[in-house]
Amino acid sequence: MSYILDSEIKFLPGIGEKRAALLEKELGIRTFRDMLYTFPYRYIDRSKVYSISDIDSSSAYIQLRGKIVRISSAGEGKGRRLIATLQDGSGSIDLVFFKGVKWIQGKISPFKEYIVFGKPSLFNGAWNMIHPELDPVGESGTSSWPSTLIGIYSSTDKLRNNGISVKVFAKLQQTLLQKVSGLIRETLPQEIISSVKLPSLTFALTNIHFPKDLRSLDAARYRLKFEELFFLQLSLLRQRNVRMSGSSGIFFKKVGDAFNWCYSRLPYELTGAQKRVIKEIRRDTVSGRQMNRLLQGDVGSGKTMVAMLSALIAVDNGYQACVMAPTEVLAVQHWRNFERSLSGSGVRVALLTGSTKARERREIDGGLRDGSIDILIGTHAVIEDNVVFHRLGFVVIDEQHRFGVDQRARLRLKSTEPPHILVMTATPIPRTLAMTLYGDLDVSVLDELPPGRKPVQTIHVTEEQRYRMYDFIKSEIKKGRQAFIVYPLIKESETLDYHNLEEGYQRIVNYFPAPEYITAVVHGQQTNENKAYDMRLFAEGKAHILVATSVIEVGVDVPNASVMVIESAERFGLSQLHQLRGRVGRGAEKSYCILMTGYKLSEDSRKRIELMCSTSDGFELAEADLRMRGPGDMEGTRQSGLAFDLKISDLGKDGPVLAQARSVAAGVLAEDPLLESTPSALLRAGLDRLRQTGGKEIIDYSTIS
Repeated sequence: MSYILDSEIKFLPGIGEKRAALLEKELGIRTFRDMLYTFPYRYIDRSKVYSISDIDSSSAYIQLRGKIVRISSAGEGKGRRLIATLQDGSGSIDLVFFKGVKWIQGKISPFKEYIVFGKPSLFNGAWNMIHPELDPVGESGTSSWPSTLIGIYSSTDKLRNNGISVKVFAKLQQTLLQKVSGLIRETLPQEIISSVKLPSLTFALTNIHFPKDLRSLDAARYRLKFEELFFLQLSLLRQRNVRMSGSSGIFFKKVGDAFNWCYSRLPYELTGAQKRVIKEIRRDTVSGRQMNRLLQGDVGSGKTMVAMLSALIAVDNGYQACVMAPTEVLAVQHWRNFERSLSGSGVRVALLTGSTKARERREIDGGLRDGSIDILIGTHAVIEDNVVFHRLGFVVIDEQHRFGVDQRARLRLKSTEPPHILVMTATPIPRTLAMTLYGDLDVSVLDELPPGRKPVQTIHVTEEQRYRMYDFIKSEIKKGRQAFIVYPLIKESETLDYHNLEEGYQRIVNYFPAPEYITAVVHGQQTNENKAYDMRLFAEGKAHILVATSVIEVGVDVPNASVMVIESAERFGLSQLHQLRGRVGRGAEKSYCILMTGYKLSEDSRKRIELMCSTSDGFELAEADLRMRGPGDMEGTRQSGLAFDLKISDLGKDGPVLAQARSVAAGVLAEDPLLESTPSALLRAGLDRLRQTGGKEIIDYSTIS
């Protein structure tokens, strides 16, 4: 017998085929379950009734109670409007309707009492309400609404234009709850419900839509947040158990000549954090299991050196290593760093990108197949089908959020044995988000800067200080330094931003005239060749200033650059501002990040700018970014994909719920690591639902293990 929550939504009274198709298209609602798990995003307390005489200019949405004493119409054709005058003993107010006039006229009865809810506005010296909600007062003298806390749901113009207003949607939820009353099955084992002190699922679903009171709403929210995060963590931790139990990893039995040769010639002492992470990676490679490790490190913390030394352990054991970077600029930079550090070691490093010429490609293909190339560095080109390794044993994926699951999986297929995998990111990820995105990976953090790195001084300036700022750049150039000037690139307005950059470039070359000053320019509308030429001009010190869009955010390493100017800094998120700031301060000289903004800033923008000026801790900024913008908007996480849409949880605020959910999930798996026992059937069913509703269980690293 099928479960009632799996019923198609068209079978709910009041919906039918046409509305069902619309709900699926607009909100993704296909079943009763989808509808029940579409939650209000806010609530309005309608327990208070105002008198009409209490209305003033500060009134937002308010509730009135009174009788309709007059109904009239005005205007013609599209300008026709219906006016119903409401009176409550203290005064009167006009309720004005421009749409659905005939329908509303048929619903309103003169001299009947109504509860009216809407936003008052002043017109010709008198108060009115445009398209308020009207609800007839029932026999008990109250509104017929089932709760005084009214949930407000997300909607669309198409839904509203087809008669599914927020109020209609809520009424449909009420109908649905009545239809499934007594038939909702519990999704969590009773032991968990009791130990965490959760209300029943029926209570939670009823009170999330129609709260009895604030306490019931809080209990419902906690139950639903806990359940959502519990199954997410259960999925991640179970996958880790599957990987740990099922995959035999390549055994790197020694640290040999290549590693020791490079280590002994390092120009500086590794930080304690770098040494710790290399030991963690070394432990993984002798464990007999495949490594799947995430390396988080703030900009400039030395991730590349860790990756190179780890790759050399693979080479010492007769295996090849591969480093995949998201852009050609970053791939070339890695290749140069590896070549410089390994010159004379006998380790052969090759670079493969979309720009690699056919003859070079043939040589690289041959070297990979016969094993004479030890380390391959490249872009997406390294995962093409015709790239075949002799013996791939170690894979590094840099700025991993820019690669999809399929691309990572294709690297796995290039080896008969599962290679060890190190994924790296310079985007600091808050703990709550890391637990959600990468809960099945082992995590290492580089939390120290290499010796000699000085913190970057961050300064906020406005337009009136522009030319003083230009004079400061001139003084830095006279000291032999270089400067970045970055303009925002907003997807919705690429053309506009291109013109902003053009204007800015013109202003720069006028103030910094050639030949005394050379200015290079890099933006997304250039060809790869032109972009690479200008970037190289700056990287080699032949250009004093690089005017660019945020394409230079990741990976550009110019130690001589001491100034980063970010134009329209208010248009960037915290994480992106921090990434851009990380492009300077890479040498031994004092460096500066100058945040240029307009005079008027929103409250959020002001907070971001103040935070940037007060701290250089990327993790502190990432936590703040998560609180302010949410996980879906955070730079660096947008493409990595949360496991599935979080219906009710907020990772910026629900860290304690997530921690409890993870702890309970870990306890369950300690007793039944793969959820194979009969008592775990309910939990297996929950994970199946997660796969169905999210389209995938989670980022599935088992595909590359």
